[in-house]
Amino acid sequence: MRAIALGFLMFIASTQAQAEWLEASSDHFVIYSGQKEKAVTDFAERLERFHAAMTRVYKQENTKPSPSNRVTVFVVANRAEVREVVGAKNRYLAGIYIPRAGGSVAVVPKLKGASRSDLTGETVLYHEYAHHFMHMNTNRAYPRWFVEGFAEFFAGVRFNSNGSVGIGAPPYYRADELAYGREVPIRRLLDFDGGIGDSKTGYDSFYGQSWTLFHYLQMTPERSGQIPKYGELLATGASALDAAAGAFGDLDRLDKDMEAYLRRRKVSILTVDPSSLAIGPIALRKLRPAEAEMMPVIIESKVGVGAEEANSLLPEAQRIAARHPDDATVQAALAEAEFDAGNDDAAIVAADRALAVDPKQINAYLQKGYALARKVQNGALPKESWKDVRGQFARANRVENDHPVPLVWFYLSYTKQGEQPTKNAIDGLEWALHLAPFDASVRWLVTQQMIADERLSDAVRTLGPLAYSPHPGEHTDRARELLKSVQARLEASP
Repeated sequence: MRAIALGFLMFIASTQAQAEWLEASSDHFVIYSGQKEKAVTDFAERLERFHAAMTRVYKQENTKPSPSNRVTVFVVANRAEVREVVGAKNRYLAGIYIPRAGGSVAVVPKLKGASRSDLTGETVLYHEYAHHFMHMNTNRAYPRWFVEGFAEFFAGVRFNSNGSVGIGAPPYYRADELAYGREVPIRRLLDFDGGIGDSKTGYDSFYGQSWTLFHYLQMTPERSGQIPKYGELLATGASALDAAAGAFGDLDRLDKDMEAYLRRRKVSILTVDPSSLAIGPIALRKLRPAEAEMMPVIIESKVGVGAEEANSLLPEAQRIAARHPDDATVQAALAEAEFDAGNDDAAIVAADRALAVDPKQINAYLQKGYALARKVQNGALPKESWKDVRGQFARANRVENDHPVPLVWFYLSYTKQGEQPTKNAIDGLEWALHLAPFDASVRWLVTQQMIADERLSDAVRTLGPLAYSPHPGEHTDRARELLKSVQARLEASP
């Protein structure tokens, strides 16, 4: 508890020392930073050009997400502050990205651009945003090497002075891994999990090999068309190795070709012409003094806190909110801090204050809804009050139609009450997954509902990306077991 409190106080002291906070709002990102206007605007432009380059390469429509479903990027002073925010001790931690329905966040150190030789926070963000982009554009499960190779390929981005964007620059920060790490055998690399959890592998060159293979297949003319064919074979139900052999040919030959490719002196880079990189406007504003004062609390809350951290955070949130009772953003942040600390009634009061000032303050709607739901679950309100929870999230949905969280909680207000969800609620849940396919919890809920409705083929397709996630989490093992069970039921059915 003491260590958590001290770390948080150090973070508050350093962030509040900033003269001002700026917000840069664009089509796909919201950035909060204490740097100068040009640095923040340039960063927002780089992110939008990066997104536009990926849509161009994969011929996707450059659509705008709902405002709350954009990625929020918090820029802090240095790597030490990144570690303080997430409570990590790893000195090599360059940045974090947390995919979450209606609240994906990244925390990176001050912006210096992507480095050719160092794994910077900006490079980490490009890598993780490539995962985000992939989730948004396919519902198919891909093997781990492909997912990570794709992300490493796009993380090697260069923003050229003529406005073009170069994709596929070598990840020099993987040089030691490729030179000294244990090589993952080609068939193990190509398997769905890529050897994850294999205790015999030790420190290996998985990421470097994945980049090499993806880059080789993407950029070598004689391999043209093999990546799409590989995806088609996986879609038909082929195993990872059968799909690889069917698309890439002899796997031993592939292994040798990869090694030869890695030894080349020069590597091709895919250049996207500036005429293909039209981006929307970037709105820059200085945060109000009240917002700026609350920013350290907001960052901690959005990244996520445990019980001890929440209780350490709350007094500062209360002090700031007491000084600014008429600021809707501050009161909504207080509502979130109160909810995280377990104070449901106080969270509702703060949320109501925020909504009295700004009836469209979406976070206030959500925090009040969460608090009402927990009061019903804890018995502080009768079961009949689930209809009030439902109404609260319905109001949030009217404020922002395509915010995924109200859709999810409208559905949960039925299941937690022990009632069968309506078709409208189920449709809303599935639309939430469409809006936020990167959210593991939403994917799990949709899968469970599909199984309950005997939509087993749909359940298998939906569960695949979760079962073979490149970053295993609490759902992964359960998802793999469930996937095997559902596949067995499908095979046994007439």
